[in-house]
Amino acid sequence: MKTLIFNGSPRKNGNTMALINELLKHLKGEYKQVDAYYCGIRACIDCRYCWKNSGCSIKDGMTEVYDYIQEADNIVVASSINFEELTGQLLSVLSRLQTYYCAQAIRKETPIPKAKRGGVILVGGGDGSVTTAQKTARLALRHMNAKEIAPPVISHNTDRVAAVDDPAAMSGIRELAAFLNRD
Repeated sequence: MKTLIFNGSPRKNGNTMALINELLKHLKGEYKQVDAYYCGIRACIDCRYCWKNSGCSIKDGMTEVYDYIQEADNIVVASSINFEELTGQLLSVLSRLQTYYCAQAIRKETPIPKAKRGGVILVGGGDGSVTTAQKTARLALRHMNAKEIAPPVISHNTDRVAAVDDPAAMSGIRELAAFLNRD
């Protein structure tokens, strides 16, 4: 069992990471984590290389991530929420999934034959909504061929209660792990 986790939080010991760590305690198999703020993956530059070719013209850490996406059984998008959206740095990393969209829509190819299970973890506080971030995460998962996506794990009161002290979020993490661990 292989799981790929996209972590959109800039805080190495923050609420998003606390929920990821809890997930890892219950997750079977191996995992790879892409920390959007520290991975050195550049954003898509819309060069249109992927209109005619598989992969991407930018040669950076995303090349290894593309390989892991192919192998993965599970993919999780985890992020803190800024202005009702995934973090900007995570959006930059996920923009590199454009190659999969172009494969399907323009080149009429199947870029990722192996179906995956997907999960979404969202963390935030304040008075905004999680709807936009949730839709964006699910869209990214679908472009990575996540055919089954678990109900999202949301801790949206972290300005008052730490995610690890949010009973619904902690229960949701355990349910997400059980979903991802299925054979």
